[in-house]
Amino acid sequence: MPRRAHDFRGLTPLGRLKVLRAVQHRPGSLLAEIAEATGLHVNTARDHLGVLEEEGLVARHTVATKRRGRPPVAFVPVSDTSQNPRAAQRAAEAAQRGDLLRKLAPHPAHGGSLGEGAAHQLDVLYEHLDDTGLEPVVDVEDLTIGLTPCHYGDVSAEERPMVCSVHTRLVESMLEQVPGPLELGTLQPFVTPRSCVVRLRRTDAAGSAGTD
Repeated sequence: MPRRAHDFRGLTPLGRLKVLRAVQHRPGSLLAEIAEATGLHVNTARDHLGVLEEEGLVARHTVATKRRGRPPVAFVPVSDTSQNPRAAQRAAEAAQRGDLLRKLAPHPAHGGSLGEGAAHQLDVLYEHLDDTGLEPVVDVEDLTIGLTPCHYGDVSAEERPMVCSVHTRLVESMLEQVPGPLELGTLQPFVTPRSCVVRLRRTDAAGSAGTD
């Protein structure tokens, strides 16, 4: 499908993933701490953080101190849309598009049978994955999402755990941004050299009934 005007192209550079990983690993880190953790120059880390904030993936807040002058700024990963207006906009628009699709073209694959909350969670997650350049294939019955092509298949073996860790946390945070019963079960990386599989699970009674 065509890319939307505001997609997650900012996730492509490996250095930016490292910055996001540093924020995920130590929420509340300051700019200098993030630069040190990633080995990047402070200005480079600042630029990456600016893009991540614009993408709705990172939020900033000032840290109260007793020192005079400008207070330091800390960075946290977005898990609640109230933390970042761009994240709130993305989530609302994804749910609206999903509702419209289910109204105009009802189909089991669109998630209507899951209930509103779970359907909206899938809407947000699907658009996030689609906007990163993947081609998500959703199996509503099994609650799995096949992902191809992975753009990081060529990274070194040493870098792969970092890449997968960042994307695992992103899937979790996308699901957390919308009230609903779905959560990440597992992310199976590189089931083929260019594909991964996301497995979701329900935390409500419907999910419990499915395991009996």
